[in-house]
Amino acid sequence: MEVSNLFNQDTYNQTVARLLSLTPTSTRKWGKMEVAQMLAHCTQAFKVPLSEKPLPRMLIGRLFGWAFKKKLYDATPWKPGLPTAANFKIKDPRDFQKERTRLLELMHRFYENGPEKAARFAHPVFGRFTGEQWGKSMWKHLDHHLRQFGV
Repeated sequence: MEVSNLFNQDTYNQTVARLLSLTPTSTRKWGKMEVAQMLAHCTQAFKVPLSEKPLPRMLIGRLFGWAFKKKLYDATPWKPGLPTAANFKIKDPRDFQKERTRLLELMHRFYENGPEKAARFAHPVFGRFTGEQWGKSMWKHLDHHLRQFGV
């Protein structure tokens, strides 16, 4: 099974449609985040490939990131309950409409920028990705959380 790539127009359009099908009352199937918090969390993830400068590499990533890197973009769906990096945890209440709009804006920027721009800097934990790997990993992250909320 081939994993979807967010740089593919059909995949991008389908993902936008899934995001638009969420409502402020969408309930999670697992995890602790409410739907607006999940949207804010996914927005944080897009800030990594959209950064205008290289982000510092984390020591834990330099030591162990290579062992998990392929799981970010291979065909195996992410399992519920995976650990979340502290700086990506959203615990405060969020406004659903505002967070969904922000996520859609960043997702659109990612798509429009294309794979070349996404691949210009290393991931702070997992190191260098190709543009294709970025497209697949960002889709897998969104798919994981959209499945978390049943869409």
